[in-house]
Formats: sequence, C-alpha cells, structure tokens
Amino acid sequence: MNDLPRPCRYVVSACLAGQPCRYDGRSNLRPAIAALVQEGQALPVCPEVLGGLPVPRTPCEQQGGRVVSADGQDRTAEFMTGAEAALYIAEEYGCSAAILKARSPSCGCGRIYDGTFSRTLTDGDGLFAALLRKKGFPLFTEETFSPETPAEQP
Repeated sequence: MNDLPRPCRYVVSACLAGQPCRYDGRSNLRPAIAALVQEGQALPVCPEVLGGLPVPRTPCEQQGGRVVSADGQDRTAEFMTGAEAALYIAEEYGCSAAILKARSPSCGCGRIYDGTFSRTLTDGDGLFAALLRKKGFPLFTEETFSPETPAEQP
C-alpha cells in the first residue's frame, strides 16, 4: 500500500479489486476497479478484515443498529473498528470518493440487507459507507460506478 501515490483518487472495497476477502473467502472482482488499483488511482481496503474478522467468516447483516452474524454473534465492535481504520487509511491517502460493495453491512450504500438473512433489502448504509458519507465522500457501488464517472459526482 505504501507505493500508492498520494493523493489517491478512490478508496475501494478490496473484494471488488479481486482480493479474496469476502465472508465466503471469494472476491467480487470487477476488472475496471482492479485496473484503477493497478494504475494507482484506487486504494483497496476491507473494513471487515481490518476489524479483525477472519476469512472466511459467518455472514453478517445489520439488525437494529447492530451487526449480527447468521449464528447470532454481535460483531458490531469488529465492524466499527474496521470501518474507522478504513476511513483513517482513506483520509491518509487523500482519497476523494469511494467505490464500495453494494448491499454489504460494511460497504453498502443506500440499500443493505435487512438483518433477516433472507436477501431482503432495506434503506441504509453499511458502517464504513456511513462514516464516508458523514465525511462528504461521494459514494458509488460496483453497480453505479463507471470509469467515466468523475469523483466529485455524488
């Protein structure tokens, strides 16, 4: 990470850059986002791994302001620790926008899973996305971002 230029335009969900850090040990590779990382325009982070959660791990969703795993464990502390660490890294590298994994309890923007583990969506942001939004970062998901999108656009 230290060889990336500062400022770096985007902070991105590491799984979208091809890192196998999803809950199931896989990635969500999006070649255009991986290319941004390779070009030094994007910084990959995984808030869940930064928060100390293993790969693979039990799936988690937000429930009433908490983040809970499918087996009932409260993982809010790990998710918040990771979100704060990822925000710190993004700010240290001068990132000005974010490209995040849709629907994630960390990175989801605008719509996340509702906590029933039934793939039902509800309005809301993941913990990392919420911190970035409070700091004024324009937020994109892999579904709303295109390489032509200027970082300044919400």
